[in-house]
Amino acid sequence: MPHVLLIEDDASVRDGMELVLRRHGYAVDTAASGEHALALLAGPAGHGIELAVLDLMLPGMDGFEVCRRLRASGSAIPVVMLTARGDDSDIVRGLEAGADDYVVKPVTAPVLEARIRAALRRAEPVRRRPDEDTYAGLVIDRAGLTVTKRGTPLALPPTELRVLLELSASPGQVFSREQLLRSVWEHDFLGDSRLVDAAVGRLRAKLEDVPARPVYIQTVRGFGYRFGPV
Repeated sequence: MPHVLLIEDDASVRDGMELVLRRHGYAVDTAASGEHALALLAGPAGHGIELAVLDLMLPGMDGFEVCRRLRASGSAIPVVMLTARGDDSDIVRGLEAGADDYVVKPVTAPVLEARIRAALRRAEPVRRRPDEDTYAGLVIDRAGLTVTKRGTPLALPPTELRVLLELSASPGQVFSREQLLRSVWEHDFLGDSRLVDAAVGRLRAKLEDVPARPVYIQTVRGFGYRFGPV
């Protein structure tokens, strides 16, 4: 039974979502504020939580800050953010803060449950090849699912790790955003490049010495991305 933390300040929305998730077989904890959510995740109860559904518009500490603090603490649990508007600025800010996916409210139960299921699958262990690849000081251990740069371990949430594994499995090959959406996010719709671009941006911030001049993940303008260290 997957264990989900639902962070939503509107009691009626929270109760409705909790009921839907429980009917789909999830164990659900709830929090009405960002402060409460972070306290739950930092305490003993947080060890069993596998995913957070996070509303962006919370009183006090908003969802953007909750996500930033969660990632800064080293937590790699998937975060599906809820936004009341489909504004690009809100979505991009949420993804840049470390969210893995998003849904726009009002959201139907099947859509929310499908996104949660896909996010949990991305968090499952990935086994590609039982070997270790080294690229210009970056070591990708595909068996142990660890990444180190010049001997320093890098904390990569599941979505970012999957993007890196996908790109680095075929150095020099150009992957379109649509290919990455299918293989990493398992989305059945195309065209939302914000998910891919935000994940690549977060990866570059961790992998690159100078993110504005990337060495490992190159942009191929008009096409997508390739893994191409020099």
